[in-house]
Amino acid sequence: MANGPAVGIHDLSFATTEFVLAHTALAEHNGTEIGKYHVGIGQRSMSVPAADEDIVTLGAAAAAPLVARHGSDGIRTVIFATESSIDQAKSAGVYVHSLIGLPSAVRVVELKQACYGATAALQFAIGLVRRDPAQRVLVIASDVSKYDLDSPGEATQGAAAVALLVAADPQLVRIEEPSGVFTADVMDFWRPNYREAALVDGQESITAYLQAVEGSWKDYTEQGGRSLGEFAAFCYHQPFTKMAYKAHRHLLNYNGHDTDAAEVTRAIGHTTAYNNVIGNSYTASVYLALASLLDHADDLTGQAIGFLSYGSGSVAEFFAGTVVAGYRAHLRTQAHREAIDRRTSLDIARYRDLHERSFPTDGGDHPTQAQTTGPFRLAALRDHKRIYETR
Repeated sequence: MANGPAVGIHDLSFATTEFVLAHTALAEHNGTEIGKYHVGIGQRSMSVPAADEDIVTLGAAAAAPLVARHGSDGIRTVIFATESSIDQAKSAGVYVHSLIGLPSAVRVVELKQACYGATAALQFAIGLVRRDPAQRVLVIASDVSKYDLDSPGEATQGAAAVALLVAADPQLVRIEEPSGVFTADVMDFWRPNYREAALVDGQESITAYLQAVEGSWKDYTEQGGRSLGEFAAFCYHQPFTKMAYKAHRHLLNYNGHDTDAAEVTRAIGHTTAYNNVIGNSYTASVYLALASLLDHADDLTGQAIGFLSYGSGSVAEFFAGTVVAGYRAHLRTQAHREAIDRRTSLDIARYRDLHERSFPTDGGDHPTQAQTTGPFRLAALRDHKRIYETR
Protein backbone atom coordinates (compact mmCIF):
# COMPACT_ATOMS: atom_id res chain seq x y z
CA MET A 1 0.00 0.00 0.00
CA ALA A 2 1.33 3.44 -0.92
CA ASN A 3 2.29 5.89 1.79
CA GLY A 4 0.24 9.03 2.37
CA PRO A 5 -3.48 9.60 2.83
CA ALA A 6 -6.13 7.30 1.43
CA VAL A 7 -7.38 8.41 -1.97
CA GLY A 8 -10.63 7.54 -3.67
CA ILE A 9 -14.14 8.62 -4.62
CA HIS A 10 -15.18 11.62 -2.54
CA ASP A 11 -18.51 12.19 -4.29
CA LEU A 12 -20.49 10.63 -7.14
CA SER A 13 -23.37 11.90 -9.25
CA PHE A 14 -25.03 10.64 -12.41
CA ALA A 15 -27.31 12.03 -15.09
CA THR A 16 -29.30 10.40 -17.83
CA THR A 17 -31.48 11.50 -20.71
CA GLU A 18 -34.81 13.23 -21.28
CA PHE A 19 -36.45 10.19 -22.89
CA VAL A 20 -36.88 6.47 -22.26
CA LEU A 21 -38.02 3.59 -24.46
CA ALA A 22 -39.57 0.57 -22.75
CA HIS A 23 -38.41 -2.80 -24.00
CA THR A 24 -42.06 -3.82 -24.21
CA ALA A 25 -42.47 -1.24 -27.01
CA LEU A 26 -39.36 -2.51 -28.80
CA ALA A 27 -40.48 -6.12 -28.48
CA GLU A 28 -43.94 -5.33 -29.81
CA HIS A 29 -42.39 -3.52 -32.78
CA ASN A 30 -39.98 -6.25 -33.81
CA GLY A 31 -42.00 -9.28 -32.75
CA THR A 32 -39.59 -10.42 -30.05
CA GLU A 33 -40.81 -12.40 -27.05
CA ILE A 34 -40.41 -9.95 -24.14
CA GLY A 35 -38.68 -12.59 -22.02
CA LYS A 36 -35.69 -12.31 -24.36
CA TYR A 37 -35.21 -8.77 -23.08
CA HIS A 38 -36.50 -8.92 -19.49
CA VAL A 39 -34.85 -12.26 -18.69
CA GLY A 40 -32.40 -13.01 -21.51
CA ILE A 41 -30.40 -9.78 -21.28
CA GLY A 42 -31.95 -8.38 -18.11
CA GLN A 43 -33.13 -5.07 -19.54
CA ARG A 44 -36.48 -3.33 -19.05
CA SER A 45 -35.92 0.06 -20.70
CA MET A 46 -33.26 2.24 -22.32
CA SER A 47 -32.43 5.92 -21.98
CA VAL A 48 -32.71 7.83 -25.27
CA PRO A 49 -31.13 11.28 -25.76
CA ALA A 50 -33.22 14.24 -26.86
CA ALA A 51 -32.21 16.05 -30.04
CA ASP A 52 -30.40 18.63 -27.89
CA GLU A 53 -28.61 16.16 -25.59
CA ASP A 54 -25.19 14.56 -26.06
CA ILE A 55 -22.19 13.45 -24.01
CA VAL A 56 -21.38 17.07 -23.11
CA THR A 57 -24.83 17.97 -21.77
CA LEU A 58 -25.01 14.69 -19.86
CA GLY A 59 -21.48 15.08 -18.50
CA ALA A 60 -22.11 18.64 -17.38
CA ALA A 61 -25.40 17.62 -15.73
CA ALA A 62 -23.58 14.87 -13.81
CA ALA A 63 -20.68 17.11 -12.77
CA ALA A 64 -22.55 20.28 -11.79
CA PRO A 65 -23.89 18.89 -8.48
CA LEU A 66 -20.34 18.01 -7.39
CA VAL A 67 -19.16 21.57 -7.95
CA ALA A 68 -22.32 22.93 -6.30
CA ARG A 69 -21.63 20.89 -3.16
CA HIS A 70 -17.83 21.16 -2.92
CA GLY A 71 -16.89 24.24 -4.94
CA SER A 72 -14.17 24.29 -7.58
CA ASP A 73 -11.21 25.03 -5.30
CA GLY A 74 -8.52 22.41 -5.73
CA ILE A 75 -9.93 21.00 -8.97
CA ARG A 76 -6.94 21.41 -11.27
CA THR A 77 -7.69 18.48 -13.59
CA VAL A 78 -10.74 17.26 -15.48
CA ILE A 79 -10.53 13.86 -17.20
CA PHE A 80 -13.39 13.08 -19.58
CA ALA A 81 -13.77 9.42 -20.53
CA THR A 82 -15.93 8.46 -23.50
CA GLU A 83 -16.14 6.18 -26.49
CA SER A 84 -18.80 8.28 -28.24
CA SER A 85 -16.62 11.33 -28.76
CA ILE A 86 -17.95 14.36 -30.62
CA ASP A 87 -14.62 15.67 -31.89
CA GLN A 88 -11.33 14.14 -33.01
CA ALA A 89 -9.28 16.96 -31.48
CA LYS A 90 -11.06 18.94 -28.78
CA SER A 91 -11.90 17.24 -25.51
CA ALA A 92 -15.59 17.13 -24.64
CA GLY A 93 -14.42 18.07 -21.15
CA VAL A 94 -13.46 21.56 -22.32
CA TYR A 95 -17.10 22.28 -23.11
CA VAL A 96 -18.09 20.93 -19.69
CA HIS A 97 -15.38 23.04 -18.02
CA SER A 98 -17.06 26.12 -19.49
CA LEU A 99 -20.66 25.08 -18.80
CA ILE A 100 -20.09 24.38 -15.09
CA GLY A 101 -17.90 27.44 -14.54
CA LEU A 102 -14.53 25.98 -13.60
CA PRO A 103 -11.55 28.37 -13.38
CA SER A 104 -8.97 28.63 -16.18
CA ALA A 105 -6.16 27.07 -14.11
CA VAL A 106 -7.30 23.53 -14.97
CA ARG A 107 -5.96 20.86 -17.32
CA VAL A 108 -8.62 19.02 -19.33
CA VAL A 109 -8.14 15.85 -21.37
CA GLU A 110 -10.26 13.14 -22.96
CA LEU A 111 -9.49 9.41 -22.61
CA LYS A 112 -10.56 6.55 -24.85
CA GLN A 113 -10.44 2.77 -24.59
CA ALA A 114 -13.95 1.55 -25.18
CA CYS A 115 -15.86 1.06 -21.92
CA TYR A 116 -12.67 0.87 -19.83
CA GLY A 117 -11.73 4.57 -20.20
CA ALA A 118 -13.27 5.83 -16.95
CA THR A 119 -11.25 3.37 -14.88
CA ALA A 120 -8.05 4.60 -16.53
CA ALA A 121 -9.23 8.12 -15.67
CA LEU A 122 -9.84 7.13 -12.05
CA GLN A 123 -6.42 5.55 -11.70
CA PHE A 124 -4.67 8.51 -13.32
CA ALA A 125 -6.63 10.82 -11.00
CA ILE A 126 -5.48 8.85 -7.96
CA GLY A 127 -1.88 9.29 -9.09
CA LEU A 128 -2.34 13.06 -9.36
CA VAL A 129 -3.89 13.30 -5.90
CA ARG A 130 -1.15 11.15 -4.38
CA ARG A 131 1.40 13.59 -5.82
CA ASP A 132 -0.45 16.55 -4.29
CA PRO A 133 -3.13 15.55 -1.75
CA ALA A 134 -4.51 19.12 -1.70
CA GLN A 135 -5.72 18.69 -5.28
CA ARG A 136 -8.96 17.09 -6.42
CA VAL A 137 -9.67 15.62 -9.83
CA LEU A 138 -13.01 15.64 -11.60
CA VAL A 139 -13.54 12.43 -13.59
CA ILE A 140 -16.47 12.37 -16.01
CA ALA A 141 -17.61 9.25 -17.85
CA SER A 142 -20.27 10.05 -20.44
CA ASP A 143 -21.56 7.97 -23.33
CA VAL A 144 -24.44 7.37 -25.71
CA SER A 145 -24.45 3.75 -26.86
CA LYS A 146 -25.89 3.41 -30.33
CA TYR A 147 -26.38 0.44 -32.64
CA ASP A 148 -28.12 0.14 -35.98
CA LEU A 149 -31.90 -0.07 -35.92
CA ASP A 150 -33.16 -3.67 -35.99
CA SER A 151 -29.68 -5.02 -35.17
CA PRO A 152 -29.01 -7.51 -32.35
CA GLY A 153 -27.35 -4.77 -30.28
CA GLU A 154 -30.29 -2.36 -30.47
CA ALA A 155 -31.93 -3.64 -27.28
CA THR A 156 -28.77 -2.95 -25.24
CA GLN A 157 -28.58 0.77 -26.06
CA GLY A 158 -28.59 3.42 -23.35
CA ALA A 159 -27.05 6.71 -22.29
CA ALA A 160 -25.76 8.22 -19.05
CA ALA A 161 -22.93 10.13 -17.46
CA VAL A 162 -21.28 9.58 -14.08
CA ALA A 163 -19.10 12.21 -12.45
CA LEU A 164 -16.61 11.29 -9.73
CA LEU A 165 -14.74 13.71 -7.49
CA VAL A 166 -11.42 12.03 -6.64
CA ALA A 167 -9.75 13.28 -3.49
CA ALA A 168 -7.64 12.43 -0.45
CA ASP A 169 -9.57 11.15 2.58
CA PRO A 170 -12.65 10.41 0.47
CA GLN A 171 -16.18 10.31 1.88
CA LEU A 172 -17.48 7.37 -0.16
CA VAL A 173 -14.93 4.75 -1.26
CA ARG A 174 -11.19 4.40 -0.68
CA ILE A 175 -9.56 2.86 -3.76
CA GLU A 176 -6.97 0.24 -2.85
CA GLU A 177 -3.81 -1.05 -4.43
CA PRO A 178 -3.01 -3.24 -6.23
CA SER A 179 -4.80 -3.45 -9.56
CA GLY A 180 -4.90 -6.43 -11.89
CA VAL A 181 -4.68 -5.44 -15.54
CA PHE A 182 -5.16 -7.29 -18.83
CA THR A 183 -4.96 -6.46 -22.55
CA ALA A 184 -5.68 -8.61 -25.60
CA ASP A 185 -6.01 -7.51 -29.24
CA VAL A 186 -9.49 -8.74 -30.22
CA MET A 187 -12.15 -7.37 -32.58
CA ASP A 188 -15.23 -7.94 -30.47
CA PHE A 189 -16.61 -4.40 -30.71
CA TRP A 190 -15.39 -1.31 -32.58
CA ARG A 191 -16.58 1.87 -34.27
CA PRO A 192 -14.58 3.17 -37.24
CA ASN A 193 -14.40 6.94 -37.69
CA TYR A 194 -16.80 6.81 -40.62
CA ARG A 195 -19.62 5.17 -38.60
CA GLU A 196 -22.01 6.61 -36.01
CA ALA A 197 -23.14 3.18 -34.83
CA ALA A 198 -20.77 0.62 -33.38
CA LEU A 199 -20.04 -2.80 -34.86
CA VAL A 200 -20.15 -5.79 -32.55
CA ASP A 201 -19.57 -9.51 -32.68
CA GLY A 202 -21.85 -10.48 -29.81
CA GLN A 203 -20.50 -13.94 -29.05
CA GLU A 204 -16.89 -12.86 -29.47
CA SER A 205 -17.54 -9.95 -27.11
CA ILE A 206 -18.87 -12.24 -24.37
CA THR A 207 -15.91 -14.58 -24.82
CA ALA A 208 -13.42 -11.69 -24.75
CA TYR A 209 -15.07 -10.21 -21.65
CA LEU A 210 -14.83 -13.51 -19.76
CA GLN A 211 -11.21 -13.95 -20.86
CA ALA A 212 -10.51 -10.47 -19.48
CA VAL A 213 -12.19 -11.35 -16.18
CA GLU A 214 -9.78 -14.28 -15.82
CA GLY A 215 -6.73 -12.32 -16.93
CA SER A 216 -7.27 -9.27 -14.74
CA TRP A 217 -8.16 -11.38 -11.68
CA LYS A 218 -5.09 -13.57 -12.18
CA ASP A 219 -2.87 -10.47 -12.30
CA TYR A 220 -4.67 -8.97 -9.28
CA THR A 221 -3.94 -12.03 -7.16
CA GLU A 222 -0.34 -12.17 -8.39
CA GLN A 223 0.05 -8.54 -7.31
CA GLY A 224 -1.03 -9.49 -3.78
CA GLY A 225 -4.71 -8.54 -3.90
CA ARG A 226 -7.54 -9.68 -1.63
CA SER A 227 -8.99 -13.17 -1.73
CA LEU A 228 -12.36 -13.67 -3.37
CA GLY A 229 -14.15 -14.31 -0.09
CA GLU A 230 -13.21 -10.90 1.32
CA PHE A 231 -15.53 -8.97 -0.99
CA ALA A 232 -19.02 -7.96 0.07
CA ALA A 233 -20.08 -7.04 -3.49
CA PHE A 234 -18.76 -6.74 -7.04
CA CYS A 235 -19.34 -3.96 -9.57
CA TYR A 236 -18.96 -5.23 -13.14
CA HIS A 237 -19.15 -3.39 -16.43
CA GLN A 238 -22.69 -4.05 -17.65
CA PRO A 239 -23.14 -3.91 -21.44
CA PHE A 240 -26.41 -5.59 -20.48
CA THR A 241 -27.41 -6.49 -16.95
CA LYS A 242 -27.20 -10.27 -17.38
CA MET A 243 -23.54 -9.93 -18.39
CA ALA A 244 -22.67 -9.07 -14.79
CA TYR A 245 -24.20 -12.38 -13.71
CA LYS A 246 -22.29 -14.28 -16.42
CA ALA A 247 -19.06 -12.57 -15.39
CA HIS A 248 -19.45 -13.25 -11.68
CA ARG A 249 -20.33 -16.92 -12.23
CA HIS A 250 -17.25 -17.18 -14.43
CA LEU A 251 -15.05 -15.63 -11.74
CA LEU A 252 -16.46 -18.01 -9.13
CA ASN A 253 -15.91 -20.99 -11.44
CA TYR A 254 -12.37 -19.87 -12.21
CA ASN A 255 -11.63 -19.85 -8.48
CA GLY A 256 -13.27 -23.22 -7.86
CA HIS A 257 -16.21 -21.70 -5.95
CA ASP A 258 -19.82 -22.81 -6.09
CA THR A 259 -22.00 -20.69 -8.40
CA ASP A 260 -25.09 -20.81 -6.21
CA ALA A 261 -27.70 -18.44 -7.64
CA ALA A 262 -28.44 -16.84 -4.28
CA GLU A 263 -24.74 -16.16 -3.71
CA VAL A 264 -24.37 -14.55 -7.14
CA THR A 265 -27.41 -12.34 -6.49
CA ARG A 266 -26.07 -11.38 -3.07
CA ALA A 267 -22.79 -10.28 -4.62
CA ILE A 268 -24.13 -8.25 -7.55
CA GLY A 269 -27.92 -7.89 -7.27
CA HIS A 270 -27.87 -4.34 -5.89
CA THR A 271 -25.47 -3.18 -8.63
CA THR A 272 -27.89 -3.77 -11.52
CA ALA A 273 -30.93 -1.65 -10.60
CA TYR A 274 -29.91 1.41 -12.62
CA ASN A 275 -28.46 -0.39 -15.64
CA ASN A 276 -31.66 -2.43 -15.86
CA VAL A 277 -33.65 0.70 -16.76
CA ILE A 278 -30.96 2.94 -18.34
CA GLY A 279 -29.18 0.47 -20.63
CA ASN A 280 -25.52 0.38 -21.58
CA SER A 281 -23.69 3.58 -20.69
CA TYR A 282 -20.26 2.36 -21.86
CA THR A 283 -17.57 4.13 -19.78
CA ALA A 284 -20.09 5.14 -17.10
CA SER A 285 -21.47 1.62 -16.65
CA VAL A 286 -19.27 0.22 -13.88
CA TYR A 287 -19.64 3.45 -11.85
CA LEU A 288 -23.39 3.46 -12.44
CA ALA A 289 -23.21 -0.01 -10.87
CA LEU A 290 -21.38 1.51 -7.90
CA ALA A 291 -24.04 4.21 -7.55
CA SER A 292 -26.74 1.55 -7.63
CA LEU A 293 -24.95 -0.53 -4.99
CA LEU A 294 -24.40 2.37 -2.58
CA ASP A 295 -27.97 3.63 -3.05
CA HIS A 296 -29.68 0.23 -2.57
CA ALA A 297 -27.56 -1.99 -0.32
CA ASP A 298 -27.67 -2.27 3.45
CA ASP A 299 -24.87 -0.54 5.34
CA LEU A 300 -21.56 -1.34 3.62
CA THR A 301 -19.29 0.56 6.02
CA GLY A 302 -15.82 -0.96 6.05
CA GLN A 303 -16.75 -3.55 3.43
CA ALA A 304 -14.61 -4.35 0.39
CA ILE A 305 -16.06 -3.95 -3.10
CA GLY A 306 -14.52 -5.53 -6.17
CA PHE A 307 -14.52 -3.63 -9.48
CA LEU A 308 -14.16 -5.27 -12.88
CA SER A 309 -13.86 -2.71 -15.65
CA TYR A 310 -13.87 -4.06 -19.21
CA GLY A 311 -13.42 -2.24 -22.50
CA SER A 312 -13.72 -4.08 -25.79
CA GLY A 313 -10.74 -4.46 -28.00
CA SER A 314 -9.76 -5.24 -25.16
CA VAL A 315 -8.48 -3.83 -21.85
CA ALA A 316 -9.66 -4.80 -18.37
CA GLU A 317 -8.79 -3.98 -14.77
CA PHE A 318 -9.76 -5.56 -11.47
CA PHE A 319 -9.31 -3.52 -8.32
CA ALA A 320 -10.81 -3.10 -4.88
CA GLY A 321 -12.30 -0.31 -2.82
CA THR A 322 -13.38 -0.01 0.81
CA VAL A 323 -16.57 1.82 1.74
CA VAL A 324 -15.93 4.71 4.14
CA ALA A 325 -17.72 5.17 7.47
CA GLY A 326 -20.46 7.77 7.21
CA TYR A 327 -20.80 7.37 3.42
CA ARG A 328 -24.59 7.29 3.50
CA ALA A 329 -24.77 10.94 4.54
CA HIS A 330 -23.15 11.91 1.24
CA LEU A 331 -25.19 9.81 -1.19
CA ARG A 332 -27.46 11.34 -3.83
CA THR A 333 -30.03 8.55 -3.82
CA GLN A 334 -33.07 10.81 -4.21
CA ALA A 335 -31.51 12.81 -7.04
CA HIS A 336 -30.54 9.60 -8.82
CA ARG A 337 -34.06 8.23 -8.58
CA GLU A 338 -35.45 11.52 -9.85
CA ALA A 339 -33.06 11.44 -12.83
CA ILE A 340 -34.53 8.08 -13.82
CA ASP A 341 -38.17 8.87 -13.00
CA ARG A 342 -38.23 12.21 -14.84
CA ARG A 343 -37.70 10.60 -18.25
CA THR A 344 -40.59 10.85 -20.72
CA SER A 345 -41.67 7.64 -22.44
CA LEU A 346 -41.31 7.44 -26.21
CA ASP A 347 -43.37 5.51 -28.69
CA ILE A 348 -41.46 3.46 -31.24
CA ALA A 349 -41.92 5.95 -34.09
CA ARG A 350 -40.50 8.89 -32.14
CA TYR A 351 -37.63 6.77 -30.84
CA ARG A 352 -36.69 5.68 -34.36
CA ASP A 353 -36.86 9.27 -35.58
CA LEU A 354 -34.49 10.42 -32.83
CA HIS A 355 -32.18 7.47 -33.50
CA GLU A 356 -31.81 8.32 -37.19
CA ARG A 357 -31.37 12.06 -36.67
CA SER A 358 -27.92 13.50 -37.45
CA PHE A 359 -26.47 16.91 -38.16
CA PRO A 360 -25.75 17.96 -41.75
CA THR A 361 -22.03 18.27 -42.47
CA ASP A 362 -22.18 21.40 -44.63
CA GLY A 363 -21.11 23.90 -41.96
CA GLY A 364 -24.44 25.72 -42.10
CA ASP A 365 -26.54 27.04 -39.24
CA HIS A 366 -28.49 24.10 -37.81
CA PRO A 367 -30.40 24.85 -34.60
CA THR A 368 -31.71 21.93 -32.56
CA GLN A 369 -35.26 21.57 -31.38
CA ALA A 370 -35.55 22.41 -27.67
CA GLN A 371 -36.52 19.11 -26.03
CA THR A 372 -34.49 18.55 -22.90
CA THR A 373 -35.64 19.87 -19.53
CA GLY A 374 -32.12 19.28 -18.18
CA PRO A 375 -29.76 22.09 -17.12
CA PHE A 376 -27.70 22.12 -20.33
CA ARG A 377 -28.53 21.72 -24.00
CA LEU A 378 -26.86 21.51 -27.40
CA ALA A 379 -28.42 24.54 -29.05
CA ALA A 380 -27.02 24.31 -32.58
CA LEU A 381 -24.29 23.27 -34.96
CA ARG A 382 -23.02 26.44 -36.63
CA ASP A 383 -19.94 26.83 -38.85
CA HIS A 384 -19.01 23.26 -37.83
CA LYS A 385 -19.03 24.42 -34.17
CA ARG A 386 -21.18 22.91 -31.45
CA ILE A 387 -23.05 25.62 -29.54
CA TYR A 388 -24.08 24.80 -25.99
CA GLU A 389 -26.22 26.77 -23.60
CA THR A 390 -27.31 26.67 -19.98
CA ARG A 391 -31.03 26.49 -19.49
